[in-house]
Amino acid sequence: MRSRRRRDGGAATVEFVWLTVLLLVPLVYVLLSVFEAQRAAFAVSSASQAAGRAFVRAPDVVTAQARADQAVQVALADHGVTGAVVDIVCLPDPTDCLQPGSSVRVVVSVDQPLPLLPTVLGDTLGVISVDATHTHAYGTYREGRG
Repeated sequence: MRSRRRRDGGAATVEFVWLTVLLLVPLVYVLLSVFEAQRAAFAVSSASQAAGRAFVRAPDVVTAQARADQAVQVALADHGVTGAVVDIVCLPDPTDCLQPGSSVRVVVSVDQPLPLLPTVLGDTLGVISVDATHTHAYGTYREGRG
């Protein structure tokens, strides 16, 4: 009785290609998604810091608001992020900005879409929400500008 041996010639190449497709493609997608989330995190962090610095260095509150908004837009554009929501609040009293002992809190948040997702799935599916908060002190021994 002769044993029949199956020929496996060329099967390793096919298996390698399938394993590469099944394992490497999802890994690359996960890495792209992580990079997008990290880019958005860097963008909102630098935007909130820049806005806080711009706000406390302005001569008055109206100019401070305009400079802070512009600082956010420039910082976000540097990272290629759009559609951020900015919230600026003066502490401890929101009506008493740019006074000795006060500070300003800047919160920048953005919904970053994941890469390569079709729009058929909807706007909220495949979105990572990222936000950053920065509090910048005006200073105790400075002249009030508000």
